[in-house]
Amino acid sequence: MSERAWGFESPLAHGSGRCGRVTAPIPPTSPSRAITVSGTVVIVSGNRRRSRPALVLLVVAGAATCLALGWWQWERFEAVGGNGQNLGYAFQWPLFAVFFIYAYRRFVQLEDADPAEAEKAADEVREIPADVLPPRPTVDAVAAEDGSDDLEILQVQQYNEYLAELAARENDRSTT
Repeated sequence: MSERAWGFESPLAHGSGRCGRVTAPIPPTSPSRAITVSGTVVIVSGNRRRSRPALVLLVVAGAATCLALGWWQWERFEAVGGNGQNLGYAFQWPLFAVFFIYAYRRFVQLEDADPAEAEKAADEVREIPADVLPPRPTVDAVAAEDGSDDLEILQVQQYNEYLAELAARENDRSTT
């Protein structure tokens, strides 16, 4: 791989006082990406941290509110009229606070993820093995299990045969 392909160029030469191009190598294992803009390679860091003060404030306020509500429910449980419902809520509210933090961390991970990796993962073909799910029951199997000639089962079977016939005619018509 050439140095220009994974390096960057500066319009100023180091310490010479004159304009020129300097190529400094960047190892290919760097998480940065090189983008060419007007003949100059610009490095875009893949690990750049974004400042999200409003979102952090929302998460802290939400988690603090959930913890305060948990404490309030615990106090209600310890009071004379407290019951099991208050105890359940006292344990539930801190779990909501943990979820606030988890959701924020997951949001940051998804936002910082490389879109090329997400597209590659989306293009993968995923199949469910045939033996994972039980086979679907058919009308004939249901009728055989019951051992009866139920009118409704026969009507459903005739209707399914009619739909299959229509589908076959539709396929024949679309090929002409």
